[in-house]
Amino acid sequence: MRIKSAWILLLVLPISSWAANVQEFKLDNGLKLIVQEDHRSPVVVSQVWYKAGSIDEVNGKTGVAHVLEHMMFKGTKKVKAGQFSRLIAAAGGKENAFTSSDYTCYFQQLEKSNLALAFELEADRMANLQLTKEEFDKEIKVVMEERRWRTDDKPQSLVNEAFQGAVYRAHPYSRPVIGFMNDLENMSFEDAREWYDLWYAPNNATVVVVGDVQAQEVYKLAKQHFGKLNAKKLPVRKPQVEPTQLGERRVVVKAPAKQAYLLMGYHVPSLQEADKDWQPYALEVLAGVLSGNPAARLNQSLVRDSQLAVDVSAGYDIMSRGRQSLFELDGTPSEGKTVRELEAALLQQIEKIKQSGVSAEELDRVKAAVIAADVYQRDSMFYQAMQIGTVESIGFSWKILDQYPAKLRAVTAEQVQAVAKQYLNADNLTIATLDPQPMDPNAKPKGKPHVH
Repeated sequence: MRIKSAWILLLVLPISSWAANVQEFKLDNGLKLIVQEDHRSPVVVSQVWYKAGSIDEVNGKTGVAHVLEHMMFKGTKKVKAGQFSRLIAAAGGKENAFTSSDYTCYFQQLEKSNLALAFELEADRMANLQLTKEEFDKEIKVVMEERRWRTDDKPQSLVNEAFQGAVYRAHPYSRPVIGFMNDLENMSFEDAREWYDLWYAPNNATVVVVGDVQAQEVYKLAKQHFGKLNAKKLPVRKPQVEPTQLGERRVVVKAPAKQAYLLMGYHVPSLQEADKDWQPYALEVLAGVLSGNPAARLNQSLVRDSQLAVDVSAGYDIMSRGRQSLFELDGTPSEGKTVRELEAALLQQIEKIKQSGVSAEELDRVKAAVIAADVYQRDSMFYQAMQIGTVESIGFSWKILDQYPAKLRAVTAEQVQAVAKQYLNADNLTIATLDPQPMDPNAKPKGKPHVH
């Protein structure tokens, strides 16, 4: 089940409870450092965020952002291939990385005295990565295996990939982060080197540190390790706007599977200016009314009452660097039910909101659930760092985290109904379905999982 409305669970604590412990710094080379002091336990989370994701790729080189993420563990002149992870592990820490459409993030969780180690290693590979053809030729095969495992072997992932390609015709969000297999098969060592040279620079990075640290000491440490790196002239990012959709689109994916699957989406606005537009917040609440908790409308009506679906959800991403977003619904029909029946039921739920609106009780329940979920999750230092790093990498200031709760609480029932009427319409709808094909009981997975 897809949980797209992540931001409705993220940004709700008032500034007095945490932002007083956040400090922001900028190095002369353009690197931004954000430190949040949290002295509950002697640990620290360090994250380096690069504003470079699949949104920045070009046709024929899809997946290169993710490939470079893999290559970042292949060593420098000082640190041999694979040694980065071993050094962190020897210090009792954990580390990993991930790539999205909007950014790439590298992180470590360590005992606080080892923050200098994380900074030393990250600064070294920010400027001194040793990209060799030998290591690339080995690692690109790993990435292809990962694509087979995450996408080619998973029917719902195939549906999502086809959906993204149908719902976006011009915008780079149409491309899968993992890349198309043909592009991976033809990718070269030089492609990875070009990506690294273009985007990996201190003036395209944000370092986020959360933990039992003193902000000024972290700043000194950052200047020591990152401050000596040279800034780069970054490529100009041209505006990329998806043309208005002029009619319903459909795509069908046939793949071996046990059950059918349905994915539907409407183009909707993302947050553009945090202090002006109410519509994204109303869309957040709408997602919560439909799917924010077990008692929400979709689960109650389609799973519990009618037993039409095994699972069903709605979601919306309020923030994106590409300033494009979707309001999505998805579900798996119950045995004996069809995707057409599930589609009709989902559209009926949308129509009910457009015609009758939502109740004050539903609004209050959604807002209370948001606050309760975030209070629970903010026990995690890693979660706090993710929150700051994501907002900054998308192009907003971490300070907007303070505005979110008031904006959310201010949403009215009339506004929720208004965004449903304006955006959730047939001509703005794309539908992808999985047509399950017979499964070979002897078939083996095409790929296998990867850990760098």
